[in-house]
Order: sequence, then C-alpha cells, then structure tokens
Amino acid sequence: MAEAAVGAGIERPARGQLRSALIAESFTLLAEKGRAGFSVAELARRLKVSTAAPYRHFRNREALLAVVAAQAADELTRAMETAVQTAGPDPINRLAATAGAYVRHVSDRGAGLDVIFARELRPLRDADLARAGRSLMTLLLDLAGRAGHTDPSRALLLLEQLFCLAHGYIALDAEDFLTCSRPSPEAVATRATHAATALLRGA
Repeated sequence: MAEAAVGAGIERPARGQLRSALIAESFTLLAEKGRAGFSVAELARRLKVSTAAPYRHFRNREALLAVVAAQAADELTRAMETAVQTAGPDPINRLAATAGAYVRHVSDRGAGLDVIFARELRPLRDADLARAGRSLMTLLLDLAGRAGHTDPSRALLLLEQLFCLAHGYIALDAEDFLTCSRPSPEAVATRATHAATALLRGA
C-alpha cells in the first residue's frame, strides 16, 4: 500500500516543466532512498511520464545526478554561511556550526557529501559541479584556517573527521539509534554541533 501511494499526490509536470520537476523530485527520492536507490525510472514513475521522457533533458542518470549535486552543494554552502553568521565570533564555534548545518541540510534534502563528491560523477568533469564543490571546500578550509588549522593537509584531515561525525549522526538517526524516542532533526543537528565543538577543542 505504501509503495502504491508514492507519487500519488504528485501532478504530471506541465509542458516545459519536466526538467525542473525531475531535479526537485530527485531531492525527495534521495532523502527517502539515498544515492544507491536513485533511479531515473523511479523518478519517471513518480512524475507520471514515460521512462524515456527524462532522457530528453539528461543524457543519463549521472548527468541528472550531477545537476542535483551542484544544486545541493550551493544550498549547503549557503546553509553553512548562515549557520556561521549566527554562531558568534569564536572561530571554533563557527566551524562547529557547519556540522549542525550539514545535519539539517541532509535531513531535509537527502544530498550530502556522498552525493556532492560522488566518485561516479568524477568522469563527467561537470563544470558547474566542480565550481559548486570548490566553493563549498573554500568556505570550509577558510573556517578551518581561522580556527588555527592553516596547514592544508591537516585541515582536510580535520574536516574529514568533522563530517564523518556529522554524517554519522544522520545515519544513526535514520536507524533510530540515538534514543528510544526519535529526536527532531534540529535536536540531532544540535547534538552534532556539540560533538563537533568537543572534537575541535580537543584538536
């Protein structure tokens, strides 16, 4: 019954709107099933179009996913910038705030670093995805540098630890591991921010 209900409330896109509808529904599908469950055929079914229709706009699954990944990177960068601005002047708190922003973003959109920097997308050499990924990493490396980690290799290692932590919170929350009563996405983001602060102050 649940499977039959998927997409039941989605209207078939109007003429000229299929491309944007595919991108929008891609985020919903990623949030539900992750990158492994991302399927153009499933998107077509949900949008009530033929399985061939999406390929008039995207040559293959990877081309569509690259567009989604670039948009996700831009959205994540903006979300982190907002979180940093509200975190106060302390550089460690500002960097830690990106972990909470990451949890909020992925909880809502389903597209995290595993999508943005997916290995399967690298052969495309997509210019927009490369730009969006660079902007995200530039922000994070700048924040790491301001927090005292100016050596690029050490800063990258620290960011790896930070986002393994943040992504771990998302994965464990999805499995109902964190508490008997599942916390809200905001509560999970707060936990990730506190854990990131402890990690950074220890580093």
